[in-house]
Amino acid sequence: MHILFIGYGKTSQRVAKHLFEQGHHISTISRSPKMDCYARHYIQDIHYLDLTQLDPIDLVYVILAPSQSGIEAYQQTYVDSVKPIANALKNHPVRRIIIVSSTRVYGENAGERIDDESFIQPIDEQGHLLRKMELLWQSHYPHQSIIVRPAGIYGTSIARLKKLAEQTLTYPTIHFSNRIHIDDLAKFLALLAVIDVVESSYIISNNNPLPMHEILSWFQQYLNLPQLQLLSEQVTGKRIYATRLPQTGFKFEHQICFNDYQTLLSVHDNEK
Repeated sequence: MHILFIGYGKTSQRVAKHLFEQGHHISTISRSPKMDCYARHYIQDIHYLDLTQLDPIDLVYVILAPSQSGIEAYQQTYVDSVKPIANALKNHPVRRIIIVSSTRVYGENAGERIDDESFIQPIDEQGHLLRKMELLWQSHYPHQSIIVRPAGIYGTSIARLKKLAEQTLTYPTIHFSNRIHIDDLAKFLALLAVIDVVESSYIISNNNPLPMHEILSWFQQYLNLPQLQLLSEQVTGKRIYATRLPQTGFKFEHQICFNDYQTLLSVHDNEK
């Protein structure tokens, strides 16, 4: 099977490695040169995409990320790219197209439970743009599109959490957060290429939502830092559960984030 990756960052590279090892032919589109040996790489602007010289494409991953922050970057990366990519693919026999979005499309912020059957109602501009992207892809590929919504990708760095733990003395609310390890995300995305029966969308989360102050407190204890004080019992954020994922037979390897955090901290300590 010929598989095309549009966007070739850390997640795509992991997915491509899984699929290459299964014997698939991999091509990639990205803004900058890539050097790994298990794919054929093309440097192109996704807004002016030309795929006429590629062998027939059976399956596509669209895994994009803005190069800058801000609403305009979201619009250009996620929304404005859909039509030119779809036009470039129209002469290829695409059987499945997997689009990575985000759980940001769910706007709840009072500790509500969110799962794959929850109503989608963004509350910020980025969430609205992501939802618009999803609907555009579904209009172009109503039967082939699979929308994947990861919840808080982690696994390559703890620098931000470590800095927050060092600087946080108080926390205002019980704010639930959610996460998925990048390696579990990559394995699940690779699985979607080969299983026979798929849904139109999937949340991907480790199904273990945690209050943010508990995560920071864990870092503070591990690093022998002063412990933060929780200022109120008000609940914010959302508790996200991947309820369609078990039907695929997927098994997590990273359900306890603190094990991964400890490993990353140990590596950091050994590099000092």
